[in-house]
Amino acid sequence: MHTYTRRYTGPLQAVIMDLAGTCVDFGSLAPIQAFMKLFEAEGIDLSEAEAREPMGTEKREHIRRILAMPRIRNQWRNAFGSEPERPDIDRLYNAFLPLQTAAIAERTKLVPGALALQEQLREQGIKLGVNTGYSREMVNVMLPGLAAQGFEPESVVVATEVPQGRPAPHMSFKNALELGITAVQGCVKVDDTTTGIEEGLNAGMWTVAVVASGNAVGLSEEQLSALSEAERADILVRGHRVMAQSAAHYVIDSIMDLPNVLADIGRRLQAGEHP
Repeated sequence: MHTYTRRYTGPLQAVIMDLAGTCVDFGSLAPIQAFMKLFEAEGIDLSEAEAREPMGTEKREHIRRILAMPRIRNQWRNAFGSEPERPDIDRLYNAFLPLQTAAIAERTKLVPGALALQEQLREQGIKLGVNTGYSREMVNVMLPGLAAQGFEPESVVVATEVPQGRPAPHMSFKNALELGITAVQGCVKVDDTTTGIEEGLNAGMWTVAVVASGNAVGLSEEQLSALSEAERADILVRGHRVMAQSAAHYVIDSIMDLPNVLADIGRRLQAGEHP
């Protein structure tokens, strides 16, 4: 019997980024606003922490997971006299769509560093793709605002157009196909949710977790900057602790820290390391 080991030692080929909380919508607030309004209209008390827990998943699945939480499930049973079923999820999802679309339209501002990162990737010949738990209808509301700011990724993949959303690797694989990638080992998945990091790991890619602008902190740029230095440091430490549990290869404050990480990954690839 003969065995041999092959290792990819080529260059970085692509960076695949999540949208809300990673490169746009600092604090990932658009989904939270929509979920809070959705359940409030049903007479269900939903906390922000509960709304954030399934973040990163496709939005119908997100609703299903919220309804599966014991506290929410009990409220639903008391309010409606039955367990939440598929028709309830369908109804809630349909009610969620206009709420989410309206919230997205208000939160299309890029996270600091997004344009500089895009420019650097272009200079280095590295492809840029994005994927999201949003549907195509939702993301189409966002894309014109991003383009107006100069942000134009080469591949945009949504959860409703693949067999399974996160944590399955399908969206990242579709990005890789659209970008013409020849080896997943040369790809980096950047995300602000543990579910999104799991997607990247399942795809066999390098993974980078973002803290300050994302779900683990959940504050707008203005709210975070208004904190004292000590408060901000404490919140970021806690955010790093949360995202470290995702088993990401790197955990960083923001995408402004990403160029140094990409350089390090490039060195590791040249040395024969793989994700």
